[in-house]
Amino acid sequence: MTELPPELPSAYHRRLPYGERMSAEPLIGSPFFPFEGDLQVVPLADPVLPEPPRRGADGGPPCPKCADPDGSVIWRDEQWTLKAFEPTGLPLVAILEPREHYRLDNLPPELTATLGSVIQRVAKAIQSIDSVGRTHFNRWGDGSEHFHLWFLARPLGMMQLRGAMIAAWDDMLPKIPAGEFTANTRLVAAALAKDGGEAVGSVGAE
Repeated sequence: MTELPPELPSAYHRRLPYGERMSAEPLIGSPFFPFEGDLQVVPLADPVLPEPPRRGADGGPPCPKCADPDGSVIWRDEQWTLKAFEPTGLPLVAILEPREHYRLDNLPPELTATLGSVIQRVAKAIQSIDSVGRTHFNRWGDGSEHFHLWFLARPLGMMQLRGAMIAAWDDMLPKIPAGEFTANTRLVAAALAKDGGEAVGSVGAE
């Protein structure tokens, strides 16, 4: 165990075993954990204080959304955009973002009021892909300050992919063909546009 810096901010931080390896035993055997056998967890790193600024924050790298507002966008309306970057292991991975730069904590009431309905719309549109059983969505917010939600399409019948480890499965599964990715993005964009906004036709062009 490493010597702990005296400025650790809380009792939670001060009781953690920095420099030691945690056991993976609580996860092994879980129906949603994609690994088996002997696993070695990386040592727990010391906290980085103060935390480095996120992309788009003062002192951090530029906000990628603000630098290229239309990059990878497949659908948009006056408030929101939906992006899909490239083929991955899942039928579709997309990001919902407000068109203007806001964090979650300063999202204005008019955007907060529509967030629930647009989440429903995106989830339903992604489930219109024939290979999709459910739509998972997550918010981490540790990379970019510009508020964004991740949407991950869980393939129909693939029950191992339920839960938080779907993001790891996305990295490990073979990438879907480019033509299939294009068809999926266009299907989702068109489904969303039926209820408002516009599909961005140039996205996914072959």
